[in-house]
Order: sequence, then C-alpha cells, then structure tokens
Amino acid sequence: MKRVAHTLLALVILTAPAFANVIVSSPGNGETVSSPATFAATGNTTTCARGVASMGVYVDNELVYVVDGTSLDVSLPLAAGAHNAVIEEWDYCGGATTATVPITVTAQAGVWVTSPANNSTVSWLTSYVATATTACSSGVAAMGIYVNNQLVYVSPGGTLNAQVNLAPGTEHTVVEEWDNCGGASTAPVNLTVTGSGNTLTNLQTDQWNSWGQKAPTYADCSAPCSGIQWSTSPGIQAPSLTGNATQFNLSGTTPYSDVLWENPLMGQFTTQGISDTSHTLIPSLHNFTYDAYFYLPNTSAAQAMEFDINMFLNSVGMSWSTECRIEGGNEWDVWDNVNTKWVPTGVACNPVQGAWNHVTINVQREADNTLRYESITLNGVTANINQTFPPFTVPSSWYGITVNYQMDGDYTEASYTSYLDKFSFMYW
Repeated sequence: MKRVAHTLLALVILTAPAFANVIVSSPGNGETVSSPATFAATGNTTTCARGVASMGVYVDNELVYVVDGTSLDVSLPLAAGAHNAVIEEWDYCGGATTATVPITVTAQAGVWVTSPANNSTVSWLTSYVATATTACSSGVAAMGIYVNNQLVYVSPGGTLNAQVNLAPGTEHTVVEEWDNCGGASTAPVNLTVTGSGNTLTNLQTDQWNSWGQKAPTYADCSAPCSGIQWSTSPGIQAPSLTGNATQFNLSGTTPYSDVLWENPLMGQFTTQGISDTSHTLIPSLHNFTYDAYFYLPNTSAAQAMEFDINMFLNSVGMSWSTECRIEGGNEWDVWDNVNTKWVPTGVACNPVQGAWNHVTINVQREADNTLRYESITLNGVTANINQTFPPFTVPSSWYGITVNYQMDGDYTEASYTSYLDKFSFMYW
C-alpha cells in the first residue's frame, strides 16, 4: 500500500497545473475614471523558472507603456470615451499572459502633469510633460508653464513637452491650459531645484563671423564669395519675440551653396568675455544646450537649417551639428565627425512657415570625448536621439567653444530670409 500511495502522490505532483497571471489592482474592470488613468498591476509565473521580465499596457490595441520587472504603476493620459485596456506580462522564457480591463474615461476638464511630480526635487534643467482635457467642444487651444507667476513657455494644443531652466531653491510653477471657449484649468507643481547651470542669453544680438560655403567642395570663403551673397541685420523689431531679433539673408547663383555664421562664446576670440586663459573652465564642461527661436517666412526656399555646437581643446575637435532637412525630406540629421557625413535620425523636422519655431538641442561630451546627441525638441515635441560619434583632430592651438547657425541653399540657390531670437546657450 505504501508503494501505491507513493505512486499516486507522484502522479498528483507531476500533473499539478502550472500557471502565470496578471493581477490588476487599478483600474477596476468596467470602471469609469478620469484622465490620466492610473494602471497598477503585478505579474507572476510558474511556467518560467527565470520569472517575469517586463510588463506593459495596451490601450485600444496600441502598446503605450512598458516597464522592466514584475510590477507596474503608471498614470497615462487618455481621451474621453470607452477604451479597451490590456495589461500584459512577458517572461524570460518567451511566454506571456494578459488581463483585459475595459474602462470609460470621463470628459473631465483639467491639466494632467506626468512630469515633474508635485513637491519633488529636480535638477535646474527640468522636463515638463503634461496633457489637458476640456468640456469645450472646440478643444484645448494651448498650454503653458508659469514659474513664480511668470509665463515662460507656451505650446499650441492639448499636449506639452518642454524643458525649462529653473533657478536653484524653491520654485512655484503652474501648468495651465486655455480652451477655445475662453475657459482655463491649472495644475500646481511645486519644486525644489538643486544644482545650477550657466546660461548665455540673447546671442542673436552678437557680432557673428560668417563665411560662404560654395558647392560642391564647401570650403569656407570670405565675402565677396563668387556665387553666394549673404547679410545680417540686427535689432529687428518685427517679426520678433523680444524686439531685438536678427535677420539672416542668403542668395546667389551657385546651387546648393550655404552660409555659415559662427559665434565664439568661450576661449579664443570670445564674444562673452570668457577667455579661460587658465584652461580650467572649458575642460570641466560636459553638457550643452542650444536653445533658440527661428522664423522662416518661406520654408520652400530653404534646403536645410543647421544648428551647431563646437568644442576644441588638447588637439581634439568635437562638432555636435544638427540639420533640419526641409527640401531634402523634412528630417533631422546629425553629424559624423570622423566620416564627415550627415546621419539621418529618422525624426521628422517640419518647421512652421511664417511663425516662430522653438528648437532645443541637448548634447553631451563623455569622459573620453565621445560626442553624444541626447535629444532634439522642436515646437514642444522632444525626440530622444542618443547617438554617439568619436571626435576628430584639430590643431593644438585651437581652444574654445563656438555655436553656429547655418542656412543651406537649394537647387536654384533661391533667395530667402530667416530670423533668430531668444537664442541662449547653457553649459555645465
């Protein structure tokens, strides 16, 4: 009898069912919620000895959130109406389990800030991500950010994604939406700001160096440069955001030729009084932000617009060059220093004609002087680039940091004009 009992016990053990499941704590099945909706769940499995690898949220058959690990807890902005939400776990053995959670989102008016969290501690350069909903049938007109009762950023529509430079200490900020019916909603975001950066402002007003770059060799040539003409006019009041914009003009007869404007900020020939003759400041810097507003009355005449940061020290050259191809396919490119070529990012670049476009470019110099392109933001939409390239060699006498602004001519070298305003450069 003992042998029989042992055999039956073994059979029970061998045939006991294995399982994997997703346990959802929020939202409830069929629940009516406001936006952003909170999704909280855990996943487990006994079918894979290595356990759960990651979890995600699908909304209406679209994957909108993924996190590594066995649990998730996230607030996601959703449009008003009925949605079919699915929370899924993926294990390390290739298996997966889902839990379906139908929900209804109310058409409640309000501002929903995903980042930064209220009463959190942040760095001086802080990313704001938010959405807004409204009962107004015409929708949300715009969203903005106030810092200590001063409006510092505005973007059209019901979404906001921007980086804001904050002073160290306690900052009272507010994200606000304005709808097309005259209504408004706000969300306070109180912050403690740590660290500090250095910012150079109104760079468009400086005296810029300039060169023509004649196709097909693109060697720099000083004016007069056969086949290319260019000029600048500072102190422009309209179009302008500050009443002190600078106008840049390109024309000529040699197709695909360009004009490069350069502003030496630090080191040799500094326009900012930062000569760094002791060679202590520039070697300590690793993070840079190029932030400017540009205006194109006629985008169809521009082949491309370029925005560059350059750093030179110890015979090492680093050029973080970004190009918004317009006639060339409406895409952002970044520059490969060693192979001297543009590399497409796959990120769209569609500046608005006849309006101010806000561009923010974040880059980093790594410990071994590798160049990292971190992100590009155009008109409130941020694309994370995260591409790296090696530096190149320059004469040992070169020392400093410069910024460039460049206008590229098209296949007819059509004349066109652009404007720069509120141009700042942050470094730390």
